[in-house]
Amino acid sequence: MRKILYLCLLLLQSFCLFAQTSEAVKQLAEQGDAQAQAKLASLYLLGRDGFEKDEKLAAEWMEKAANQGLVDAQVVMAAMYDKGMGVVGDRDKATQWYEKAAAKGHGTSLAILGKNDAAQGSVQFNYQAMRLNAARSIPTEYAKRFLTAK
Repeated sequence: MRKILYLCLLLLQSFCLFAQTSEAVKQLAEQGDAQAQAKLASLYLLGRDGFEKDEKLAAEWMEKAANQGLVDAQVVMAAMYDKGMGVVGDRDKATQWYEKAAAKGHGTSLAILGKNDAAQGSVQFNYQAMRLNAARSIPTEYAKRFLTAK
């Protein structure tokens, strides 16, 4: 009986800690912290920790982080514009975000734009297909990274 009670107390304590952490992220995001904005966007994008899945809110918060120069957030915004996820699809805006990230040396963005070494060599590569695949996978994968980052 004690073991069950102890386990229940541990579960309740970890649930409260999780709620406080999510609320702290939200407060930091509202105060303008770019990393917290990206984490909050990720919570909305994935529908985690008590946040309803909302791609529009995810895009709004991710764009705030991207506008502050957070490179991974810029890449996520590019993919969201390419896919039309939470925003109206816009290839030109997507390209602008990829270019901002590429200017900071982001490897995937360089590859998507065809500005990496393979693009300059004789390697035949389908950048259009890579961009479409990136638009499908980047938002979710980067969101998971934001949530595990400190």
